[in-house]
Amino acid sequence: QVQLVESGGGLVQAGGSLRVSCAASGLTFSNYAMGWFRQVPGKEREFVAAISWRAGSTPYSDSVKGRFTISRDNTKNTVYLQMNSPKPEDTAVYYCAADRWGTSSARKSEYEYWGQGTQVTVSS
Repeated sequence: QVQLVESGGGLVQAGGSLRVSCAASGLTFSNYAMGWFRQVPGKEREFVAAISWRAGSTPYSDSVKGRFTISRDNTKNTVYLQMNSPKPEDTAVYYCAADRWGTSSARKSEYEYWGQGTQVTVSS
């Protein structure tokens, strides 16, 4: 049974930093591209960042480029999202997702498995 469990969310001040993690189990982690998405109430879930299964490709949305960094540790079956200089508009539930043999797509439909999400709130 595949499980993706996010952690590390919480309250952070604008301009600070926060790292959220996603631990995967029940799959061969190194075979999966991993993505981070986020959602606020009443809006579509949107792409944040992704990392290919070999970590050779790391696309970002324009809204977080230069501030957020995605990384993975295949020995720990974990993907991270380092959030530097967050803004109040980054407040959302953050979800990780897994795409077998994926190429770090920004499309939600490419991902087979999803976590339950972790709330990130950025105060001004």
